[in-house]
Amino acid sequence: MDCLLDELVALERSALNRWIRLDPQGYLDLQAPEVTYFDPFTERRVDGLDATQLRLAPIKRMNPPFTDPRYDMIDPNVRRHGDVALLTFNLVNYGKLPDAPERVLARWNSTEIYSRIGGTWKIIHSHWSYIQPELKQTGS
Repeated sequence: MDCLLDELVALERSALNRWIRLDPQGYLDLQAPEVTYFDPFTERRVDGLDATQLRLAPIKRMNPPFTDPRYDMIDPNVRRHGDVALLTFNLVNYGKLPDAPERVLARWNSTEIYSRIGGTWKIIHSHWSYIQPELKQTGS
């Protein structure tokens, strides 16, 4: 199973390395034609690669307020069931705002369901959500 985890994490990192530079094509190249997709900014599930491409296209035109983007992939885990593999991990995005030190930009839960299609692992479902923020306890 470690070999599969290494393989899927390498695919995911390759896509993430492009994503943090506002290039969604790394993920689009990994997705199967029948992919389904959720993120915190979608009201409904996005169905199919064409719809996902439309959903992600505006990212290419963004002008982010931060520089030096990077990420940490935390605790990746894989569960395989035949030709389907469930990859889950947490992701923390970092960047620098103008005249400020590096800071956490976002913290994510990620679920990627891969299927072995024609000898290649392809994402058939992708779900991203924010990690629940730490709630501060009020003093007594």
